[in-house]
Amino acid sequence: MKFNEYELGSSRKSFGRTITEADIVTHAGQTGDFYPHHMDAEWCATQPFGQRMAHGTLIIAVGVGMMAGEINPDAISYGYDKIRFIKPVFIGDTITVAAEIIGMREHPKKNDQFGFVDEQVTVFNQKNEAVLSLIHIYIVNR
Repeated sequence: MKFNEYELGSSRKSFGRTITEADIVTHAGQTGDFYPHHMDAEWCATQPFGQRMAHGTLIIAVGVGMMAGEINPDAISYGYDKIRFIKPVFIGDTITVAAEIIGMREHPKKNDQFGFVDEQVTVFNQKNEAVLSLIHIYIVNR
């Protein structure tokens, strides 16, 4: 999809995905983040949330991945802004993702070739509570 084919306000939603203990353990191994909030069930039982929680970076990766089902050869990820971890995600929580085009702007140096598209991405748990929010920025061919 080319830059001029995007529409402000257009939206899409994902199916659900349950976060497992294996997801958390694998992510810890890949990143080296063995922080006790993710790995130590006994310690977590003494803390305010009472249980292990998924890494925020895991939920970013899974959430963005859940929306990456369509390949667009005219757009690539330029980055992410305003990432917020709103609520923890626990083992057994099922997440869904909603995304909406919230902005389109010119490329400051190569306007004849590219534009930027901003997509608001929100991840929800099974209670329909927002758990993560970010803006995914795409650089898109004209």
